[in-house]
Amino acid sequence: MKTLILAAETTPISYLPVLLQLIIGAGIVIVIMIASAMLGPKRNTSDKLINFESGIPSIGNARQPMGIKYFLTAILFVLFDVEIIFFYPYAVNFKNFLAAGNGVTVFLEVILFVAFFLCGFIYIVKKGALDWEE
Repeated sequence: MKTLILAAETTPISYLPVLLQLIIGAGIVIVIMIASAMLGPKRNTSDKLINFESGIPSIGNARQPMGIKYFLTAILFVLFDVEIIFFYPYAVNFKNFLAAGNGVTVFLEVILFVAFFLCGFIYIVKKGALDWEE
């Protein structure tokens, strides 16, 4: 019995629809920007030329130092949030792992994964990264 293998030919002409979409998309953006610049009103008043900061009047220098604890907490949140994302495929496929007979192996691998992050968390706590008293 012969099997029929269909190979898709990729020639430069097969990329023509993509090229046309890019050209049309860029053309629409350029036309809209030019039309907006030519047809839009041009009334530059002093109120329009000042910086807008969400309606709150600016007070003082914006370059004043800020505590690193805010940024450190945000980075740690992202780090441990990404860890949780890696648990999702494991939870979804756990029955398949059990059915394949390697559920114990996969479970031990997940325990090792959690242990690495737990070591990182203990290190963070020991270094005082989560202490807000200064």
